[in-house]
Amino acid sequence: MKMPHNIKTYCPTCQVHTLHEVERVRKRKASELKWGQRRFRRVTSGYGGFPRPKPEGREKPTKRIPLRYRCRTCKKAHQKPCFRAKKFELEE
Repeated sequence: MKMPHNIKTYCPTCQVHTLHEVERVRKRKASELKWGQRRFRRVTSGYGGFPRPKPEGREKPTKRIPLRYRCRTCKKAHQKPCFRAKKFELEE
């Protein structure tokens, strides 16, 4: 799926339709200080196997595409619910 880099859509901060820059959301590095990560490190340390079963089966044919829309006037960003696509491309 091809999507333009700039799109006119509703801005919840300005409460009007304005021009938005579209960017794909990247996953950032997980914090080592969060409780889930501390628990994971404790369980996997020392002897013993991985705490969860390996995922069985095939991969899904489509992936969810999270997008961030940044308003050109107020510079605030918002996200809409993700959609699924096999291929995704932002075009100029």
